[in-house]
Amino acid sequence: MKLLLTTLAIVYLSLFMSLQAQEQVRVIPYPAEVTMQAETCKLKSGQKIHYLDASLYKEAAFLEKKLADLNYKMKVIPSKKAAKGINLSLDDRLQNKEGYQLIIAPKQVLIKGGSPAGVFYGIQTLLQQLTNGDLRCGTIEDAPRYEWRGYMLDEARHFSGEKRVKQILDLMAYYKMNRFHWHLTDAQGWRIEIKQYPKLATIGGEGCHSDPDTPAQYYTQEQIRDIIAYAKERHIEIIPEIDMPAHSNAALAAYPMLACPVVDKFIGVLPGLGGNHADIIYCAGNENVYHFLQDVLDEVMALFPSRYIHLGGDEAWKTHWKQCPLCQKRIREEKLADEEDLQGYFMRRMSKYVQSKGREVMGWDELTQSQIPDDAIIFGWRGMGEAALKAARQGHRFVMTPARVMYLIRYQGPQWFEPYTYFGNNTLKDIYSYEPVGPTWNDGIKSLLMGVQGSMWTEFCNRTSDVEYMLFPRLAAVAEVGWTIPGKKDWSRFLKALDHFTERLAVKGVNFAQSMYNIQHSVTVRNGKLQVTLDCIRPDVEIAYTLDGGEPTVNSPRYVKPLIVKQSTLLKCATFYNGRRMGKTLTLPVCLNKATACTVYTDSPAKDVLVNGVRGSSRSSDFEWASWENNDTICITLDLGKKTRMQKLIMGFNNSYGMGIHKPRRMEVWVSPDDRQYRKIKEQSFTETEIFRQGMFTEDVQFDLKDESRYVRIVAYGAGMNPPTHVRPEQTTKVCIDEIIIE
Repeated sequence: MKLLLTTLAIVYLSLFMSLQAQEQVRVIPYPAEVTMQAETCKLKSGQKIHYLDASLYKEAAFLEKKLADLNYKMKVIPSKKAAKGINLSLDDRLQNKEGYQLIIAPKQVLIKGGSPAGVFYGIQTLLQQLTNGDLRCGTIEDAPRYEWRGYMLDEARHFSGEKRVKQILDLMAYYKMNRFHWHLTDAQGWRIEIKQYPKLATIGGEGCHSDPDTPAQYYTQEQIRDIIAYAKERHIEIIPEIDMPAHSNAALAAYPMLACPVVDKFIGVLPGLGGNHADIIYCAGNENVYHFLQDVLDEVMALFPSRYIHLGGDEAWKTHWKQCPLCQKRIREEKLADEEDLQGYFMRRMSKYVQSKGREVMGWDELTQSQIPDDAIIFGWRGMGEAALKAARQGHRFVMTPARVMYLIRYQGPQWFEPYTYFGNNTLKDIYSYEPVGPTWNDGIKSLLMGVQGSMWTEFCNRTSDVEYMLFPRLAAVAEVGWTIPGKKDWSRFLKALDHFTERLAVKGVNFAQSMYNIQHSVTVRNGKLQVTLDCIRPDVEIAYTLDGGEPTVNSPRYVKPLIVKQSTLLKCATFYNGRRMGKTLTLPVCLNKATACTVYTDSPAKDVLVNGVRGSSRSSDFEWASWENNDTICITLDLGKKTRMQKLIMGFNNSYGMGIHKPRRMEVWVSPDDRQYRKIKEQSFTETEIFRQGMFTEDVQFDLKDESRYVRIVAYGAGMNPPTHVRPEQTTKVCIDEIIIE
């Protein structure tokens, strides 16, 4: 019996030590198989880096430099067999060429790869594991889930420059990401030198979305060659994007003769979101356009050795094509059905040219709206990337970068704390939890999925630090989605590794977001009372709060369940980790009035926010706004519970010009004692100038009532379509309302 107990104790101790050891594996993305021991290997200056294959010299030299940056001076030498120190070798038994095996013993480190890329990824894992010269002994066997682990940077709208791009490439390599999709041209800027057409850069590179007077900013061909070489050393392939036929205003500013001859408005580099000038695109009927683009692509392909060339193909408005005699002639000659098919012709023709040069073509999922170019690879971005499945069913490979979860320009935390951007949230957890494979996909579709990509658009980035803020640490989550199989993902484990990584970002001076520590609130109506729910995406923090307006401290009460608010209150709360303050203070005024917590009847699912005592911010997607897409008639009825004396009614509206959100054109207030017979007591109307104002702000509309009743009905009539000069011309306006206040 004693022997049995001793044996069990040893087994349990061994298991415990093994689990403890695995907790020390701070690797992003997380490996496929990890077997670690409690022992450690000590790296010291003077040790050697052996490369057992001549093709691995660059990887050995890379490791030497990285260790030197950490004050470990090691010498690189060729060897025929493994020896003491660090050993790099190839192993053709590894089925995945990007796979690797990392074996750490007390006196020897072995990194075996299926290719030099695999060895390089093993090096990244080693570097991530290194702490004060210590490496925990054990074995890591690893390979990526997907071949495409991508990141897209939009430099047309915000120009980052060579130094910052290289820094991003370094961090991509750290996360074993291998595709850099470089969005170099758009309506807001042309960022690549084309020697045959110099004005593309010197004129098309002028200005940016935030400042039309910015001098021309672009990459020379020599700079591009240097960046490509830098990326190659890190096993990153750079894929250039030359957008067509739309997003071409910067090119047309330089060479306006390539636009449709019927264009009668300003042709230039567009600031901001572009407005109604974004409908100026390349003329599909002008033969010179195709010759021009072929010349451009010739220089691009001479610069970029990439297997792939991205041709865009998204968001092409056909306004001028419909009126252009050249485009209409092309439709007739090519026996095309309409302008949509004309874009299909345009993209197929340019795709065939690229393919004739031995390259593969990529494009956005709008290419599925007509005949898809042969063998084109489709990037699924709209919604959850559903259009890419349409392409897959026709046998096309595809990459998933759905805007709703993989667009890094969206808010990454509670919006009350975040800089202005657009749309809703893509939090760190949202991205980490993303599963690109749909539950109903068959094996054929699964086999055509190349991988995933995080896409960074820069419409709201005025500084490079803004790009960094939106990118980090979410890029780490993108990397793990692309590399790690779902069964190996663990949110809590990822956060622990991420904390280690953000410490390194801080040392490097990178402006990363700490949004994961901020608090998201929800104030709901429950049985005539207000219930406040607080949440943070990190499960390892505590939320401390005050109700007296004081700043939360480590000694403040802890949030453990929803709070019931019975009177006007100033709630303040913040997160704490191991006694240390994290994130920002959420300051939440909950202000009660005669309408607060009353019963609301309307067709918006978010109706309770209208009477929850919390005012929405200027960010229309902050979860405090009730919204209507179809706003011909909006009807909201309040049941105040009893006959109530009313002096004023105040309604808050959101105005977000870029998103086409505006207040209604007319509003009416009706009252009733019994919810049967209503009488109109007030009315207000607004002009187009008052409605379609630029900017992002909130605005109150007030009615002086001086009446007494139980039921109040607000009827609002939307403004209809945005005017032709709007940034979103001829799209239906959206109405966002919060809060309804009765005094």
